[in-house]
Amino acid sequence: MSGEKKLGVGVIGAHAWAEQAHLPGYHAYDRADLVAICDTVPERAEALARKFGIRKIYTDASELINDPEVEMVDVCTPTDTHLPLSLAAIHAGKHVISEKPLAHDAKDAFAAAARAQEKGVRTKLGFTFRYSPAIRQIKTWVDDGTLGEIFHVHGLEQNSQFLDPTYPLRQVPQDADWTQLIPSSIVGYGSHLLDLVRWCAGEYQSVIGSLHNYVPERIVRGYEGMQRIPVEDGAVALAEFASGAQGILQTSYIAVGNYPGVELRIYGSKGAAVARLVEENGIAETLHFATPDAVEFRKIDLPSAAYPPGTTLHTPWPELYYRNLIRFWVDEILDDLPGECTFYDGAKSQETVNAIVQSFRERRWVDLPKVEAP
Repeated sequence: MSGEKKLGVGVIGAHAWAEQAHLPGYHAYDRADLVAICDTVPERAEALARKFGIRKIYTDASELINDPEVEMVDVCTPTDTHLPLSLAAIHAGKHVISEKPLAHDAKDAFAAAARAQEKGVRTKLGFTFRYSPAIRQIKTWVDDGTLGEIFHVHGLEQNSQFLDPTYPLRQVPQDADWTQLIPSSIVGYGSHLLDLVRWCAGEYQSVIGSLHNYVPERIVRGYEGMQRIPVEDGAVALAEFASGAQGILQTSYIAVGNYPGVELRIYGSKGAAVARLVEENGIAETLHFATPDAVEFRKIDLPSAAYPPGTTLHTPWPELYYRNLIRFWVDEILDDLPGECTFYDGAKSQETVNAIVQSFRERRWVDLPKVEAP
């Protein structure tokens, strides 16, 4: 959809993910106006401003947030800054999208969602994989009854990003207790995965999980030399849903395989679907479908309209998915469409992450919801 009205965008954070995903998405969409970028290192902001034609450069996030031309703030910064920057944008009356997780504690995420609602601003969590064309097709099949009653959901997000112990690990909270197992893949990868599964299977009812450390010594960003750190680099969980469906979930960043390593399998009374989001042989994703009378899975080719303009299955996955996310997000704001993948959804995902960690530590099933949402 195109039109004369454009949305003024300000991006906070000029790191690799902004360059690979966020900024290409805004730059490619004619309804987005890249007004400003902010980074504490001005040279980074200047380089991306030149590359993407951004008009203003800031080193102070509050100045970008209060710029009257900025109508929507994109928080693409380190994890511990997501919540305070998002709250600042909400306080200023700006729509806001944040990278995940919004907060380590679901209560804080629910509170931010409630504050946004009070201020009348829209929110979105950067759950990139909701915007995979294959995943969105599966969601359509769930909603229109093509798959029938959902029985089983299998969700995986795993690749070998941190298998090499000399590759600096960055998913470690600043206040982490190094004397006990530190949740990591279940947080960084699990938040995505748990959101995808909830989107398709409905609300979680109970979960139980197992967390483990497989690579005990590694380089950790911010520290010199090898560190002995009990970081969780692989997790598996079982889930029961309010609908009666069953789920199997796994996250890992030491499982051999390519990015992003997402696989979603949905089995229902009328059909089954498998979306595999793994960049291999120049292809970003595949989709397969089967029915009770034709049980051999067959490949599904989606129409060009399923992809953002100018992209194909050969487009690198960060750009492909984020360009899709951006066009949906901008249209939601400009056309007053129903919101999707909001801070509330992010809070629900974080609530389930927290429950899985609790279940591991207490060696038991944990029931949901754990937090009484506002």
